[in-house]
Amino acid sequence: MNHAFGFDVGSKVIGVAVGNPLTAAASALAAVPVREGEPDWAQLDALRAEWQPATLVVGLPLTLDGAEQPASRLARRFAERLRHRYGLPVVLVDERHSSQEAARRFAHARAAGLRKRRDAARIDATAAAVILERWLTDPGAAAPPAA
Repeated sequence: MNHAFGFDVGSKVIGVAVGNPLTAAASALAAVPVREGEPDWAQLDALRAEWQPATLVVGLPLTLDGAEQPASRLARRFAERLRHRYGLPVVLVDERHSSQEAARRFAHARAAGLRKRRDAARIDATAAAVILERWLTDPGAAAPPAA
């Protein structure tokens, strides 16, 4: 299988999702803790070994008008570290509104009885799934390189 991983990068947690390019569907996989600026690489290594993704998709947080912001640099730095660590293609995707979509999906799942309040930590992984689905359905959605 030719899986892809999606990442929603935060300063405390990195959401991880896995997706299938054939169906363009993605699922929340994990919320990986970040401590002192370092993600839990052991957990990321284990996920990579288990799923063997072919492509890594990192959400690039931009302002509403499309400008870079401090969080954009954090995501770009993480993407570069992934590229060096795993030697896989890494794509940056505009993640505007992905958190709102993830919150909407979570609220819908709670209303349907599929999620509990304690599952809220998975919202970062759900945001990663939204980002990944965006790229799976439109590979041209890749963000431009840094100016």
